This record gives sequence, structure tokens and C-alpha cells, in this order.
Amino acid sequence: MNAAIDVLTPTQSMYERIGGAETVRSVVDRLYVLVIEDERLRGYFDNVDLASQKRHMAALLSQVLGGPKAYGGRDLAEAHAPLRITAEHYALVGDYLTAALLIAHAPRDVIDAVGEVLAASRGQIVRSVEPDAVQLASRAG
Repeated sequence: MNAAIDVLTPTQSMYERIGGAETVRSVVDRLYVLVIEDERLRGYFDNVDLASQKRHMAALLSQVLGGPKAYGGRDLAEAHAPLRITAEHYALVGDYLTAALLIAHAPRDVIDAVGEVLAASRGQIVRSVEPDAVQLASRAG
């Protein structure tokens, strides 16, 4: 009888499996600590409302993981185009997101799925091979 119940129980989403909203917020908080501490990335967040940025990222990550469809931000390409994000910097943020998920004890398949979404989104976000002079100056201090 229990086997039949197990078969009829819907599979949990990745969002539910990692712990839902609380874990997503923790992952996003950790991500931005890592990103802001990295002098190569810090300049992207000058003059950015970090609380708002975290809310957008948490909504986006929640949606990617099968949670609430709450992301109401701009199109990714439109939002990131003025930043001229390099492939190197995009990869660094991806590495930090992976690290934040590992710290939160996310299962490997969840981390891999997020990595696939990052790979698929790369073309919408990466706009520059090399950082421009403004980016270099802002990171230099």
C-alpha cells in the first residue's frame, strides 16, 4: 500500500528539495557576499540597490528551480546589455553561484541543472570579450 502512495505522490521540485524560499535567500545572500568580495566583479555593483538586486535574483533562481513564478524583472539581455559583461566575469559569477549552492548542501543534480540554465543564458548576458576602461577603473578603486 505504501508503494502505491509513493507512486501517486508528485515529485518534489528542485526548489522544494533544497528547502524552498529560505534556502534560496541564503544561497543568494552567500552569492552576493562572494561576488562583492571579488575585486574583479565589485565594480558591476557600484550604484546598485543590492537589496533589490537580491530580490530579483532570488525570484529568478526560485523560478529556475521550479518554485514560484515570481520573477518580474526586465528581460535578461536588456538588463545586462549596458554592463558589457565579459565571459570571464560571467563564469566567475557562475562559479560563485555553484559554491553558494554547495554551501547550502544542494544536491548535485540541482547544481547541474542550474549550470545548464547558466550555459543557456550566457548569450543573453555576455556582451564583451574584454572589460572596458570604465570597468577597469571602477575595479581599480
